[in-house]
Amino acid sequence: MIECDVKIGKADLYDYNLKYTYGKFINILAEIIGFAAVVWGIYSANYPLAVLGAIVVIYLPVTLLMRSAQVAALSPAFKNPLHYRLDDEGLTVSQGESEETIKWENCIKAVSTSRSILVFTSRTGATIFPRNQLGDKIPLVIQCISRNMAPDKVNIKC
Repeated sequence: MIECDVKIGKADLYDYNLKYTYGKFINILAEIIGFAAVVWGIYSANYPLAVLGAIVVIYLPVTLLMRSAQVAALSPAFKNPLHYRLDDEGLTVSQGESEETIKWENCIKAVSTSRSILVFTSRTGATIFPRNQLGDKIPLVIQCISRNMAPDKVNIKC
């Protein structure tokens, strides 16, 4: 069993939002089209097109940053640290009097970013393990997740 306490901040939420959002083909396609519009607009001296492309490229990351900051500031769930417990049964998240256990077979996927390890517990929600708060428990967390979830659901890089 592995236990840890983490405090999720706006940077952690932003990291999650980036991974979730850019995991969708349509958002990647929008960024590519926006970037192509910037390049073509500059190349062809069509500056309104370049500006429109820049807005498309900048809009999503900026909105995600603002939304992450707002959620971190206003959501009661992120005011206090979360307590995580990982064992062979599942992933338990507790805070104060509330506690929820998600069985490993109900987890959708586990992925990593340079900043965190994310265990998606639904199509839109994930448990965030910020690497800078796990310290020396990172290998243990990765081992536990890898051991208890199907290999095709795990894409975590150390």
